[in-house]
Amino acid sequence: RVIHLLALKNYKKSELLACLEREGVVQKDKESLGKILQEVANLDANENSFSLKEHFFKDIQVDWPGYSERDRKTLEATLFQKTAPSTNATSTSQSLSLATSERHIPPRTAQ
Repeated sequence: RVIHLLALKNYKKSELLACLEREGVVQKDKESLGKILQEVANLDANENSFSLKEHFFKDIQVDWPGYSERDRKTLEATLFQKTAPSTNATSTSQSLSLATSERHIPPRTAQ
């Protein structure tokens, strides 16, 4: 539940607790939230919020029953951004490769 919630957006701990309470999570599970967050989330100290660690996005199920239709669309967009290669990074690295390889071409001699 925590992983699927964090896949949608960053949450403060109190917001996560509220979501879990609405879903009927038992007290024992709420008490283990801190430990779960240490395993699956990164803390943004400035915002005091948690974001899902990158490698957990591969485990997300878009058809998870806790998602609304709006959540699914948000998640699909997020997953697309996470999995699509960055065109800027690719074109930049290609430009750098070309520039580097051009420097290694020996100068032509006059014939």
